[in-house]
Amino acid sequence: MITGLDRDAVTESVKRVVIAESRLPLQPADIDDHEPLNGELLRVNSLGFVGVLVRLEDELGITLGDDLFVGRRFHTVHDLTETILHGAEPAR
Repeated sequence: MITGLDRDAVTESVKRVVIAESRLPLQPADIDDHEPLNGELLRVNSLGFVGVLVRLEDELGITLGDDLFVGRRFHTVHDLTETILHGAEPAR
């Protein structure tokens, strides 16, 4: 786990990446933390989710291990943000 990741910066990055994946003309401030990742507004499907993870690793300079996602469900922006904050490793 990386200590010192800024919650606001991670949340902003997650929102920016899921907005791009959903191809929406929105700003991160337009998205609520509890907005569903695949709902009426955001449209991140399972294949898109993999792309989101890769982009977040690159943008934040982290590694998200495969075991981090076993048995977890990601319904909202908040869910993904929390997982990153508590399970990210420094990029190698």
